[in-house]
Amino acid sequence: MERIDLTGKSIIGGSFVGTIGFFDGVHLGHRYLISQVKEEAKRLDLPSAVITFPVHPRKILQTDYQPALLCGLEEKIEQLETTGIDYCIILPFTTDLSNLPAKEFMQQVLKNDIGLHTLLVGYDHRFGHNREDGFDEYQAYGKEMGMNVIRAKELQIDGDNVSSTKIRRLLKNGDIEKANNLLSYNYTLSGKIVEGYRVGRTIGFPTANIRSWERFKVIPKLGVYAVLVHVRDIIYEGMLYIGTRPTLHNDPEISVEVNIFDFNADLYDQSLTVEFIDFIREDKKFDAMDQLVEQIHNDRKSVLKRLKSVK
Repeated sequence: MERIDLTGKSIIGGSFVGTIGFFDGVHLGHRYLISQVKEEAKRLDLPSAVITFPVHPRKILQTDYQPALLCGLEEKIEQLETTGIDYCIILPFTTDLSNLPAKEFMQQVLKNDIGLHTLLVGYDHRFGHNREDGFDEYQAYGKEMGMNVIRAKELQIDGDNVSSTKIRRLLKNGDIEKANNLLSYNYTLSGKIVEGYRVGRTIGFPTANIRSWERFKVIPKLGVYAVLVHVRDIIYEGMLYIGTRPTLHNDPEISVEVNIFDFNADLYDQSLTVEFIDFIREDKKFDAMDQLVEQIHNDRKSVLKRLKSVK
């Protein structure tokens, strides 16, 4: 996949079969849409393309908006690459762009600047100023300007559509397995290891405190998780805690910390990635430290048992 960043540029001058959207998470629904783009591109003997934005459009229109994201830009591009699409075109979203009616956006940006030959529109996707127009209008505008406009087919699983909103809700409910199934890969969290309270090492469970690289990344439900930990290209088993440490401090801020099994090197100020495999239990306040320690030992057993089934 070739990456084309239109930041500071305006014209590509190619001829593509493509689709446009934010593609947060690059989930099964997105992949189904992209597969249709690839099929049409193959039929027309043209390259396939995904046009996406580096920042959530609403963030540009409302500077105080805090989007809940399934992935950051680089993570999104990595996932798009796994789809086999030919090009990822990164289009900066600006207030000027947001003020363009759909017809002008299609003519000026998609047709003239990018060179889109055929546009596949997601079954529920709308674009242009205030999203005033719909598919029938897009198709009519396309006919006027010589651009094919096709309505993409919808993917449904168990009678329901697949959406980023649904996956966020599953993560917030701790339903990791369902979220991973809809994503088509294990949900991940990457970040820098920062200074923590260092209490874990005193009870035999040293943890690495993670500060996510993506500021608006969705943090799943508070509790304990079975995870796979990527450190320096090596994958370890581990258990992750997300919570306010109610037994120790009851912090106002949520702590994200991972105990990496069979690992004792210093990770401070370095980076790692955790893959969420399953939810083990909810966060809980214990009456005494020895109760907490006993529960952590039980958590480790539960995590190891769950990770046995992971290939």
